[in-house]
Amino acid sequence: MADVTLPSLGESVTEGIITQWFKKVGDAVARDEPLFEVSTDKVDSEMPSPAAGVLTQILAEEGDTVQTGARVAVIDEGAVPAATAATAAPTSAPAPAAATNAPRPTTSEAVTANGVVVSPVVRRILMDGGVEPSTVAGTGTGGAITRRDAERAVAQGPTEEVVVALSNGRRRMGQHMSVSVLSAPHGFVAVEVDAGVVDALDALGRETREGFAITDEALVTIAAVRALAEFEYLNATYADDQLTLHRTISVGFTRHVDDDGMLVPVVHAAAGLTLRALARRSAELDERVRSRQLNADDLMGGTFTVAAATSANTLWSEPIIIQPQVAVLSIGAVRRVPVVVTREGVASVEVGRRVILGLTFDHRVCDAAGATRYLERVGELLAGLDVRSER
Repeated sequence: MADVTLPSLGESVTEGIITQWFKKVGDAVARDEPLFEVSTDKVDSEMPSPAAGVLTQILAEEGDTVQTGARVAVIDEGAVPAATAATAAPTSAPAPAAATNAPRPTTSEAVTANGVVVSPVVRRILMDGGVEPSTVAGTGTGGAITRRDAERAVAQGPTEEVVVALSNGRRRMGQHMSVSVLSAPHGFVAVEVDAGVVDALDALGRETREGFAITDEALVTIAAVRALAEFEYLNATYADDQLTLHRTISVGFTRHVDDDGMLVPVVHAAAGLTLRALARRSAELDERVRSRQLNADDLMGGTFTVAAATSANTLWSEPIIIQPQVAVLSIGAVRRVPVVVTREGVASVEVGRRVILGLTFDHRVCDAAGATRYLERVGELLAGLDVRSER
């Protein structure tokens, strides 16, 4: 017998919601074949089977909230599958007495709407939002109402005021940010730097020779990564009253997802990347964000974070540090502004490109003077970037 457990799904993730089973009791399962889908505040993931055999027990139903490490199913590696799917055993069976000491999810009985099972999580969301399950068109397997269906129905439902439960993503993000603010003394500085390199890039074209888009975020990030080599105390993590300096720079990028929170996918080993390589790596991560194909590795191991402007009107932002990191760089929108230029002692006003860079830092490892020097160095490297050779 092989136990199927909910694995660790990333830093700070302690639980997930079983949203879909791809197999039922009695079905044959191949090793590494997708077995079930789990939703967390960070990502929805398909979990592969840890063994080949026959699925004999399902211990966590769709809609159940499960702690990481909990048993969710059992696979008999020596069993023979049922003759047909129609004669398979019921979708769950009681766990044997010997396994009662294993952690189990907290469940409550599901109900039906129009003949479709509604999980406890979905039922609670709809109930809190004042929406009848029978009025919601489900997009899940067999017309099942998914968590996202329920959240969408609550948001677009009756016009009168209703009490709406926070989504799992928003709730978890809020908890993590609250812990960060309480555990680390935050400081913040911002400087305006020359962004004339954007004009040079626009003149050459916004795509790399491989066809990937080059964003303002990528331009600043290249400079930020190279500056970290001179300010290694910012590429660090703080835990248990100890500062760990990381020789590998792995940069996380904030991404907002369907009004359900924020993901921070990571480009690992970013030091030494050209602008062309960073654009490609970022594009690959963004595609996995859009298709919801991120895996746990994509979200773990970050040592420094970059938060890009959320609109063309964003001057600057003051992001919260993602623990256990010690700094996060914010990028304002690149703007055309009047700039005073002095030539041969004569001052004149010209149109220039400028961007405001901000740094939220942990006061235990840095102060405002050090943060300012880092930002100014990022500005110098940005202004000197040779986009022709690196694109």
